[in-house]
Amino acid sequence: MLKYVMGDYRWKTFAEANMLSTNFGRGLRELGSRPGENIVIFAETREEWMIAAHGIFKQNIPLVTIYATLGDEAIAHGINETEVTTVITSLELLPKFKKILSLTPRVKTIIYMEDQLKTLENTNGYKEGVNIIKFTEVLKKGAESKVDSCPPGPEDTAIIMYTSGSTGVPKGVILLHKNLIATLKGFCDSTDIYETDIMIGFLPLAHVFELLVESVCLLTGVPIGYSGALTMIDSSSKIKRGTKGDASVLHPTCMTSVPLILDRISKSIQEKVSKGSNLKKVIFKFAYDYKTKWKRRGYSTPLLDKTIFGAVKNLMGGNMRLVISGGAPLSPETHEQINNCLCVTIIQVYDTSYGRVGAPCTICDIKLVSWEEGNYRVTDKPFPRGEVILGGDNISAGYYKLPEKTDEEFFDADGKRWFKTGDICEIHDDGVVKIIDRKKDLVKLQAGEYVSLGKVEAQLKTCPLVDNICVYGDSSKHFCVALVVPNQQQLKDLAEKKGIPDKSFEDLCADPELEKAVVQELADHGKKSKLQKFEIPAAIKLVTEVWSPDMGLVTAAFKLKRKDIEERYKHEINRMYAS
Repeated sequence: MLKYVMGDYRWKTFAEANMLSTNFGRGLRELGSRPGENIVIFAETREEWMIAAHGIFKQNIPLVTIYATLGDEAIAHGINETEVTTVITSLELLPKFKKILSLTPRVKTIIYMEDQLKTLENTNGYKEGVNIIKFTEVLKKGAESKVDSCPPGPEDTAIIMYTSGSTGVPKGVILLHKNLIATLKGFCDSTDIYETDIMIGFLPLAHVFELLVESVCLLTGVPIGYSGALTMIDSSSKIKRGTKGDASVLHPTCMTSVPLILDRISKSIQEKVSKGSNLKKVIFKFAYDYKTKWKRRGYSTPLLDKTIFGAVKNLMGGNMRLVISGGAPLSPETHEQINNCLCVTIIQVYDTSYGRVGAPCTICDIKLVSWEEGNYRVTDKPFPRGEVILGGDNISAGYYKLPEKTDEEFFDADGKRWFKTGDICEIHDDGVVKIIDRKKDLVKLQAGEYVSLGKVEAQLKTCPLVDNICVYGDSSKHFCVALVVPNQQQLKDLAEKKGIPDKSFEDLCADPELEKAVVQELADHGKKSKLQKFEIPAAIKLVTEVWSPDMGLVTAAFKLKRKDIEERYKHEINRMYAS
């Protein structure tokens, strides 16, 4: 694998970045783009991404964002649905378009962000009639242009942001300029920002979370240094041994993260401690417990932070003070451990306490509505519970070209736009919200991937081994598990094939070797059914009882009663995750 020796960061002033954005926007106009006509950015997080985005905003051109990790068909869907003719991408992702161009007949121009080490050798294999242009050429055209900026209004579309899609086809979420400005205000009102801050940017800018936080930096004068997951710390896989990763050079004070990354940091800390001598383990445990006790009482431990936790803190450059976690729930255990060992404050959405997401911010109203079907009511004690409905200028205009879906989840009332989140919450005495469940059978795993449980079940039910299946996803974990009612004969045949002795059906269901074999069969079947890896259950429990309406586990139409199944098998579910 290619290893890098990284240089120093080279900074652009805000005035320089602003001029580059202006020139890029003008360059697009010179190439034929017009206000109100959509443009796609399909690229990984880097400085050109933000320069391009703000150039696009300056010309009132709606920006379409698509995850760089999506499959070809999903990317083509977003490009075709928004009718774009110009795509902005990177040299690294350019080869992906050889295939995609055959699926996107309207695309006529591809602008690519250049690479420091490689150049585009030739354009062979790309569809005829498609113009492939360097990012710097667009900047040059813009610098020579006399086109005026065309500033947007509050109700103009800023972004059509494509989600990763729960049912295979991503949905475009329409964000107006007033939505962005309102959310920036809410963020600034709820977060301490200092002149000395430096942000390390690495999460996908195609996600609203990273785009929002980096926009706050531009608003408040905080410099952004770009990084990547493979070059961030000294021990990252693409950094040459003995040389410095991005964080050691940049010395950032704040970063965004998703729980999966924080969990990996947590596990690496535990691993490091477990490999130390018994004396080191005892000292670390004493220091950790001591700090936890005093932190919970509101005190700091500067001496321990310098001596015991200093080495861990230096992993991220030594100056990190704030980590903003979003995209999925962060487990209280990881939250507290990272806080203590990295000597930082972690904000989960808008709150620093463990397992909660904060009170309503200054630009947003919330309503709590009872969800009778799930037995969550606003009259519940000790805390009112129900679905959270959000309202205010931060609420999206809806889904792009999906009016029925928009009407299902958005509505206007009391002079405001409202959104039915589908999140089931409880409101604590101090006004802080804790998310406790999800109304739909859509689960967001820890890395931020959505799993539509019904879709996965429908695919896996077509496996001959499966008579019935209930997939379960815990949003604080990065994989799914499943309760499987197996077909008796198929299970016996599989046992025979694997050389497992002839046993009763009940004993076969309890056999750990057979359980592993069924997991593999489901994985193979899931791949054939075009399920993603994260959608396929990593552990299962073979259930001997057939689910029927009189057991209360399925409806009269044999639809799964998820809450009842989860309640009945909660010990099995806990065991699967523990294993």
